[in-house]
Amino acid sequence: MQQIELDTLRFPIGKFVKPETVSPAEIDDCVSRIELFPARLKKEVFKLDDEQLDTPYRPEGWTVRQVVHHCADSHMNAIIRFKLTLTEDNAVIRPYKENLFAELADSKNFEIDSSLKIIDGVHYRLGALIRSLTPEQFARHYVHPEYGTTYRLDQATKLYAWHCDHHLAHITSLKKSRGW
Repeated sequence: MQQIELDTLRFPIGKFVKPETVSPAEIDDCVSRIELFPARLKKEVFKLDDEQLDTPYRPEGWTVRQVVHHCADSHMNAIIRFKLTLTEDNAVIRPYKENLFAELADSKNFEIDSSLKIIDGVHYRLGALIRSLTPEQFARHYVHPEYGTTYRLDQATKLYAWHCDHHLAHITSLKKSRGW
């Protein structure tokens, strides 16, 4: 398989590009996407059977089941990152090894219902939290030590909206390619 095709399968909506500025309208759009993600995800995985859930979205990629569990893991971390940033000066978040998380038994083998419930609750709270932020709070930032990158909360809002769309596209692209 050619590298371009693998990159398209890996990043079906493109790679995230951290914006320099984020408008209030963009924030509103991002929060809406974050809030709608649980329903959109459920709609895509609702009728999938175990064989389909255990199908990787790309060669050497995660299965649909692992993607759903990853979204729960990642977005739990997202709300903690936002709260750390809002309550600490110069917050440094703790990265985690998402590829190793995805290999644990609860990500590889368990039913997805528990993660869908987590995603419901986390997204409800994350959306409410983001909608409550002032411009000064959106300007607060955290450091991601693994990448040496600083993210303001407005940028992080765009990142997590992209993350929702990114993983949803993994699932919808797989379903389309398989005719599910």
